[in-house]
Amino acid sequence: MTEKAEFANLLQESRMFEPSEAFKAQANVNDNSLYERADEDFEGYWEDRARELEWFQPWNTVLTWEPPHCKWFEGGKLNICHNALDRHLDGPRRNKAAIIWEGENYDTRTLTYLQLHREVCQFANVLKGLGVKKGDRVAIYLPMVVEAAVAMLACARIGAIHSVVFGGFAPESLRDRINDCEAKVLVTEDGSTRRGKALLLKDTADKALEETPCIKKVVVVKRPYGDPYQCTMKEGRDLWYHDLMAKADTDCPCEEMDAEDPLFILYTSGTTGKPKGVVHTTGGYAVGAHSTCKYVFDMKDTDIFWCTADVGWVTGHTYIAYGPLMNGVTQIMFEGVPNHPHNGRFWEVIEKYRVTIFYTAPTAIRAFMKWGEEIPQKFDLSSLRLLGSVGEPINPEAWIWYHTYIGREGCPIVDTWWQTETGSILMSNLPGVNGMKPGKAGLALPGVCIEIVDDQCNPLATGSGLLVIKKPWPSMLRTIWGDDQRLIDTYFSKWDIQTYFAGDGATRDEDGYIMVLGRVDDVLNVSGHRIGTMEIESVLVEHPKVAEAAVVGKQHEIKGQAIVAYVSYKGDVSHVSEADIAELKKFVADKIGAIARPDEIYVSHDLPKTRSGKIMRRLLRDIAEGRELGDTTTLADPSVVEEIRKQLA
Repeated sequence: MTEKAEFANLLQESRMFEPSEAFKAQANVNDNSLYERADEDFEGYWEDRARELEWFQPWNTVLTWEPPHCKWFEGGKLNICHNALDRHLDGPRRNKAAIIWEGENYDTRTLTYLQLHREVCQFANVLKGLGVKKGDRVAIYLPMVVEAAVAMLACARIGAIHSVVFGGFAPESLRDRINDCEAKVLVTEDGSTRRGKALLLKDTADKALEETPCIKKVVVVKRPYGDPYQCTMKEGRDLWYHDLMAKADTDCPCEEMDAEDPLFILYTSGTTGKPKGVVHTTGGYAVGAHSTCKYVFDMKDTDIFWCTADVGWVTGHTYIAYGPLMNGVTQIMFEGVPNHPHNGRFWEVIEKYRVTIFYTAPTAIRAFMKWGEEIPQKFDLSSLRLLGSVGEPINPEAWIWYHTYIGREGCPIVDTWWQTETGSILMSNLPGVNGMKPGKAGLALPGVCIEIVDDQCNPLATGSGLLVIKKPWPSMLRTIWGDDQRLIDTYFSKWDIQTYFAGDGATRDEDGYIMVLGRVDDVLNVSGHRIGTMEIESVLVEHPKVAEAAVVGKQHEIKGQAIVAYVSYKGDVSHVSEADIAELKKFVADKIGAIARPDEIYVSHDLPKTRSGKIMRRLLRDIAEGRELGDTTTLADPSVVEEIRKQLA
């Protein structure tokens, strides 16, 4: 059998890849002790993990569970910024590189822990000077620059709640998130580049700010690299970051935060048009971020860690801004993309900085596969000792490719499952303990109670079902900002108020290894980004030519899921042109952001509906995937299906 044929026949992959004896010998955990401790004393296990951080005041109670609400480490006081920076300054980490930043154009910047601490203190004082107090919200709309991490840590230092908005979002998405959390200050940048093209963030922000009365001040980072970006500064509102920093004191004591004080709000897509403001608190989140870095990624002082996510997503929060810094490692912060200026850029970065732990998304891995294994083979990747996968389920073929050509068959792969709502990784094998199966995330982490259940919530020992969590965990979301009922309705209402429904389907094999199958609701996973179908539908029907819209996902070899939209037109369908379709795609991208741009749009005089008027989205998914449709006689107008299918021919 040829190598390519072997790779193509992996859906039933059952091989076990054990960590090497050399890896196990140096691992932070190389036996079942953590699992045994969690099994014998659930609360005691998490108390042990909390003790690995520095607290200003110890807790009185480990856990209070009043479903669906939990409180962890009540009475305890800490500051996550103190744990990420201050506690490293009295030892050898003081002058160690904390963040090595590389821009798209090969510009570089390195900050030691001491330098990062000083800059964070300065910006914390800047925020205080702008009237920001404990509990106030600060919106951050920045690309992958050091100032993004600085702003997040500065907010945490003074007890302000940050809300980071992905730099690719359009003005309306930024506006809605600012208004929902009533942010007082916005931090943004004049401009950036992506694949050599200018991204004028300040211009985008200005459009959003036309309808954000809560914003009092805007701090603008002036990009110091490449061509200057021209932007308009509104007098009395807009202030330059560098001017404010030049006058700010480098000393700013940490606010002592209660364990349950909110740390940040991060908006994630839901099945309705309005994004959900997921609230994470200080103590439990810090414990989850720190412990998963230490045990899942096996982080050590000597590691160079690189998570390729954007800080606008939860992965960038937990595994760039907080977790690695709490563990005192050096990390890479990369602004660019995998294929600019060439398809080997990621491998070039690994070779240049001798990266030891590499954490990326299956979307990227599938793109690397498409470009060919000869590209990574040109680079020295021998520094790598551990690989990770995040954002969506990784198919076995991609897993094997990653293992073979990036890990050179010598690196364990931690396939991690978690969500914005979970705050940190909940499912993954511990690399010094468990073997890995391609395409399977593996086991729930110690102290995490994951079950696979049937439609009546009966646990399944093996087979396929729905993924649920039966006990609280420290880094779980506490509420939806301003709408606690939505927390209950979204996550704790399918069966009972004690069972968290993750929204994913999964299957468990005879060894207990879990393979996550993806979303079972109307949230798409596009290149690791969660996008609500309702959000896109709501935008499409705003277009003057669109009467109705239905959005579904279809499998995509690179992105995981592609966005397919079906719209009914108000005008003459026979005269719809490619330019009209392009206009609709642009309309969505302008309203939400480029990540939500539909890959395909099909136009008809109506949408397939039952006689009661319900749009048959299942049928639309079948059309998108090219499956047999079966009986369509129950539709109010079966001719609509043929009208759509002709466009696919």
